[in-house]
Amino acid sequence: MSESVAILGLGTMGSGMAANLLKAGIPLAVYNRTPAKAQALVSTGARFAATPAEAAKSASIIICMLADDTASRAVWTGKDGALSMVRPGTVLIESSTASPAWIAELAGLAAQHGAELLDAPVTGSRVQAASGQLTFLVGGSEAALQAVIPVLKRMSKEIVHLGPTGSGAKMKLINNFLCGVQVASLAEGLAWIERSGLDPRQALSILSAGAPASPLLVAISERMMNHNYAVNFLLKLMAKDMRYAETEAANCDVKLTTAEISLALFQRAIADGYGDQDMASVIEPIRANK
Repeated sequence: MSESVAILGLGTMGSGMAANLLKAGIPLAVYNRTPAKAQALVSTGARFAATPAEAAKSASIIICMLADDTASRAVWTGKDGALSMVRPGTVLIESSTASPAWIAELAGLAAQHGAELLDAPVTGSRVQAASGQLTFLVGGSEAALQAVIPVLKRMSKEIVHLGPTGSGAKMKLINNFLCGVQVASLAEGLAWIERSGLDPRQALSILSAGAPASPLLVAISERMMNHNYAVNFLLKLMAKDMRYAETEAANCDVKLTTAEISLALFQRAIADGYGDQDMASVIEPIRANK
């Protein structure tokens, strides 16, 4: 393939995405604030860039996968930011779970450089990123999307074009809002089961086969039962997504009452030191009756 790609951010998701591009033989530059996280990728053929600008200077496609608006803004527009080296015709892909407001601003900045932005957050977590089984939720022009589909296919099982710029960001926040509410309610439900005298395994088998069932319930309940909080999705990032969701829904005159309640549970777990663990750890303060 003729595309040269840069990936900005090598966290839980970005590292898996980068590894799949390397497997496909795509020329790849990588940037991460902590260089040590790039070592494994460099050993398999990636070029490490010391700054976002250096990563961007020879790339025709630039993918950003970071924690939030603040981190995204820093790598695009900060000192030695990627936008300073973007060439006309470059396609920027913002895959972070970002606010639609920041996506709109970034699209305008991209246009000033003769580039085009796709907002393309993903569904899936660490396992799906590593196995190339993500789903991209894309907002932006059809022409820009068609130009990058060969690259996106190397990281995904599905690419969904939702509409104009910002559509992907909106859909991702709705997705994560519903996930966050389910995780929070599962934490309360499982704590209730554990204290009720019911057999937790038997109870969860009934829930997993019944109306409440979902892939998320099955996966998260297993982690909660085993106290396994190795990160698939950081608890503190789910809290961030719930805050973004509340703001965006309010812009549409919708009050997310369940998000407010769920966010309080996530914030309590963060206060108890679980912010850098998997979101399943939200159950621990509830178990402790704090």
